[in-house]
Amino acid sequence: MSGPVLVGVDGSAAGMAAAETGAREAGRRGADLRLVHVCAWPAAAVAPGVPPWDPGGARPYASGDRVLAEAARRARRVAPGVRVTGAVLLGDPAAVLETESRDASLTVVGSRSATGSGGGRRGSIAARLAVRGCSPVLMVRGAPDPDGPVVLACDDGHVGRRAAEFAFTEAAARGTEVVVLDGRSREGLPDPLAALREHYPDVTVRRARVRGGTRRAVAGASGPAQLVVVGTRPRPAWTAALPTRVGRAVLRRAECPVAVIREER
Repeated sequence: MSGPVLVGVDGSAAGMAAAETGAREAGRRGADLRLVHVCAWPAAAVAPGVPPWDPGGARPYASGDRVLAEAARRARRVAPGVRVTGAVLLGDPAAVLETESRDASLTVVGSRSATGSGGGRRGSIAARLAVRGCSPVLMVRGAPDPDGPVVLACDDGHVGRRAAEFAFTEAAARGTEVVVLDGRSREGLPDPLAALREHYPDVTVRRARVRGGTRRAVAGASGPAQLVVVGTRPRPAWTAALPTRVGRAVLRRAECPVAVIREER
């Protein structure tokens, strides 16, 4: 997708870090940066048939404008060539970002904020977007090692095509290697890494043996990494709005940013 990089921002340090990370990602992709501040309107209070967002109704929230202005300033400082737009919206933060993600190439959120005033459970926004969002989700957390690898894992132990493509693209842009955890191709299907090795000949691929379970291995590998990329399987609409086990563990415990990539059905 060639849309903008979408960032949910609030007044927290985590939100500002997300704005800076989103700006760098937009610069690498040659994309625009869209900053969104959500003034929370709980979805439970919305009457049936009423959309969970209202651009006009949020304008009285002057604090949102101040948050956007500071986020834009920080974004332009780290990526001066990126075009930055922003909006203050009213609604349920997760629902608003779900809707906004339909046009995005990447959605970036902080790990310790609800991306808007009025809050929500910490981490719940990233978890919900990982399942229901329409773009890859990058949660900014921890202290990434600028010289570390991109770690690639998958919830079911099999490397998915979309997650692998995302990991190789990021590794090539960052000039680092890809460390694959517990990667096994599915029987009867081609190994998704084979074509990517040819397309990215300068990216070194290293496989790491998983001991003690994938969740623990991914969390442990995140310490010396720049980025963890987790491929997650699609889930039925009736399931809870959470990633599967590895996704949940990494979103909670990783020591560096985490990208969650939903695979095709």
